[in-house]
Amino acid sequence: MEEKPLLRVRAEKCPECGSKNIIKDYDTGEDVCSNCGLVIAQKFHDRGPEWRAFDKEEKDKKPRIGLPLTYTIHDMGLMTSISNLDRDAYGKPLKPHQRATSYRLRKWQKRTRFYDAKEQSLALGLNQVITISNRLQLPKNAMENASLIFRKALKEGLSRGRSLEELAAASVYLSCRQLGIPRSLDQVSEISGLRKTEIGRSYRLIVKELDYKLPPPSPGDYVSRPLNEAGKSGKTEDIAYKILLAAKEARLTFGKAPTGLAAAAGYIASVLTGERMTQKELAEKMKCTEVTIRNRYKELVEKLMVIVEI
Repeated sequence: MEEKPLLRVRAEKCPECGSKNIIKDYDTGEDVCSNCGLVIAQKFHDRGPEWRAFDKEEKDKKPRIGLPLTYTIHDMGLMTSISNLDRDAYGKPLKPHQRATSYRLRKWQKRTRFYDAKEQSLALGLNQVITISNRLQLPKNAMENASLIFRKALKEGLSRGRSLEELAAASVYLSCRQLGIPRSLDQVSEISGLRKTEIGRSYRLIVKELDYKLPPPSPGDYVSRPLNEAGKSGKTEDIAYKILLAAKEARLTFGKAPTGLAAAAGYIASVLTGERMTQKELAEKMKCTEVTIRNRYKELVEKLMVIVEI
C-alpha cells in the first residue's frame, strides 16, 4: 500500500460543498472545512517555530537569529561586535599572536563602524538619549520613542545651530510628554546638565517642524511620584487627585504651571491626612519654588473653600 505524503497542498475551497472557510487545525494536523466538516488534508508539517509567544516583546526575545531591532543603536542593532574577552569558543585564553590579531580586528571594526559624519552624529546623539533616559529611570518604550524622535529630528536637519545634547534632551522630554510620563523640563535640565531655555528652544523646534500634536501637561501626572518617594499613604495621594480634579472643574488650572499646582495639592492633602510635608520638601522634589507653592496653595484654599488647620 502506497504511503500518503506527509504534506499536502492546502485547498483553496472544499471539494465537497465549495466553501472557502477552511480551518487549519495544528493539534490534529488537518485541514477541515468549517461548513460541512470534510477533512481535506492530513498530516501537514508546521513550519513555524517550536516555541510560543503571547506578546510582541516575548516574540522579539525568543528568536535565535540575533538581537531584536532597536532605535537606540545607530545601526538598529544589526551589526555584530568582536568581544573584548580574548577567549576562544571553549572559554580558553587566546595565544599572544591570536590576541594581537583580535585587537587589530576590533580596532578596524570601530574605525569602519560609521559610514560618514552623519552616522557618527547619530551614534553620539543616541548615546546621549540613552544616558538621559537611564538617569530619569524611563521605561524601555519611552527610550525607544525618544530615539525615534531624535532620528527624525536629525534627518530633518534640526541639529544645525544647536548641539546634539540639546536635541537629545528635547527628544527625551518630548517622549515623556507623548507617553504621559511625569518628568518636568526642570528635571531633564538637571539630569542633562543643560539650561532649561536651551532644551525648551529645541523642544519647540521639534514640535513645530515635525508637526507633533501634544495635549497640555496635567498636574495630576506630577502628584504620585513625590508623595511615594516621601512614603505617604495612598489616602494622601487620593485626596491630592480630588483637589486637582476640583480645581480643574473650577477652571483654576489654566495658565498655571502643573508642578506648582501638584505641589500645592500634595501639601494640602498631607496636612488634611496628618502626614504633613513641608513646602520646602515639596519644592525640592517638584523642582519649583516655595513662593509658587504658597501662591497656588492660597488660591486652592480660597476658591475651593478647603479648611486647613495649620
